[in-house]
Amino acid sequence: MNQMTVRRKLAIATWGPPREGNIYGKMTLDATNVQLWLEHVRQTTGEKVTITHFVGRVIGEALAQAPSLNGYLRFDRYIPHDSVNISYLVALEEGANLAKAKVDNIDKKSVSEIAAELRALAVRLRAGKDDEFKKTQEPLKIMPVWLIRKIVWLAGLLGSSFGMRIKALGVEPFQFGSAIITSVGMFGLDEGYAPPTPFARVPLLVVIGAMKDAPMAVSGELVIRPQLTVTATIDHRFMDGYQGGVLAKVVRQCFAEPWSLEGLQAPPASIAERVV
Repeated sequence: MNQMTVRRKLAIATWGPPREGNIYGKMTLDATNVQLWLEHVRQTTGEKVTITHFVGRVIGEALAQAPSLNGYLRFDRYIPHDSVNISYLVALEEGANLAKAKVDNIDKKSVSEIAAELRALAVRLRAGKDDEFKKTQEPLKIMPVWLIRKIVWLAGLLGSSFGMRIKALGVEPFQFGSAIITSVGMFGLDEGYAPPTPFARVPLLVVIGAMKDAPMAVSGELVIRPQLTVTATIDHRFMDGYQGGVLAKVVRQCFAEPWSLEGLQAPPASIAERVV
């Protein structure tokens, strides 16, 4: 993975940061089996798992199987990450602010573990007890926009391209991981696309839409199924059609057989009869 391919060299030479060369993708997925699986997880673990937690686990699996997206650029060199880490966006101050909650090694965790970890991180952020986040917010309140633009660019470079930690500025090594996930479904939107965020320096931004019942063709028949639209904004320097195909295949497989993410070959008995 450390070897620079010609395709990657051309991609890096062609485009600048994500504000230029982006790929936008959309998948509308049958969520029938996922809903059954999440119901099973809630009953067996007591954890309030949601489709958002599940999608994060799926994206983590996809990144593990398509490692050309699980990395970062340091100037003109692609470097793979040692682990799959993903950030969720958390709304604060009644939607007036956003913070990130990063889950490390997400591809090695169960959906219930992800839910528990995110809940703890969100509680700490909303209670104002996350010291790193507070360090970044206080200076920004008094800085003019032109200075903020320079500061966030420098912080992104040092933290997300060089893996540096600067406690005084709240800069952490690779603080957004390899992907950012957010949801618009909670606001009643069926779908949406995340704008590229240059200072985050991640190749993948995923947006989860609203779950809704809709008609779809199954084995030549028209049926009503719960469907979820997931969209992605991808930095073209990291991915082309082949890698996109790997991502799509993994996501569809995980939605069809969600229990496979925890090493099960078949659905548990409690839901087996209802699985489609």
